[in-house]
Amino acid sequence: MRLKDKVCLITGGAAGIGRATAEKFVQEGAVVAFADLNEAAGRETAAVLGPRAAFQAVNVAERAAVQQWVDAVIEQFGRVDVLVNNAGIVRDAQLVKFKDGQVAGQMSEEAFDAVMNVNVKGVFNCAQAVVPAMVRQGAGVILNASSVVGLDGNFGQSNYVASKAAVVGMTRVWARELGRYGIRVNAVAPGFIATEMLLAVPEKVLEHMRGRIPLGRLGEAAEVANAYAFLASDEARFINGAVLRVDGGLVVGT
Repeated sequence: MRLKDKVCLITGGAAGIGRATAEKFVQEGAVVAFADLNEAAGRETAAVLGPRAAFQAVNVAERAAVQQWVDAVIEQFGRVDVLVNNAGIVRDAQLVKFKDGQVAGQMSEEAFDAVMNVNVKGVFNCAQAVVPAMVRQGAGVILNASSVVGLDGNFGQSNYVASKAAVVGMTRVWARELGRYGIRVNAVAPGFIATEMLLAVPEKVLEHMRGRIPLGRLGEAAEVANAYAFLASDEARFINGAVLRVDGGLVVGT
């Protein structure tokens, strides 16, 4: 019960790592308010989590919607102790793709903007919305989802890598700005995690991924959730501005 009666907000909480984190936080005694764009999955997850969880459909890229959600949580529970900025999307493509010496495609402006809006602006929006309440409390934890590719780079992911590198940068800035108010800010950088989205790729690709991980397997969403639970708890009370890799020792190749 490391998070007993803590009020925790989680974005992208209806599936994958977000859902595993919501489940872990409830097990640790937290009250969980989670958001997602997928209303059906959100309602189903809320039903599974039980009375200590509440779902709201929110587009984190829309500041007004984020503020409305955060205000409603504070009105209902009186405080916000933890924010997990988990929501994220991918829109992969090469910067410029060549075939037989000719340009055969490129990453679209729409794909770049969509990823930056959710993965960077969404993190910014949610953090800025909860900070005033945390400052008034004199305590709080903000946890941001980066990725190993935000640290190492990855082929065909200019937009996603840029967004996850930006998350690392914002984490370190906020750790400096907000530490004086008792607010800790850290990031988690997962590697290849066996979520629904990843398992949809061909088995040949999955086997290649496993071959790049010294532990010889994909990670589990619950293993990332465990990292979030630790960083959210008082056990991590002197950890601030850190980026924790949860990747099995992954080395990202070319």
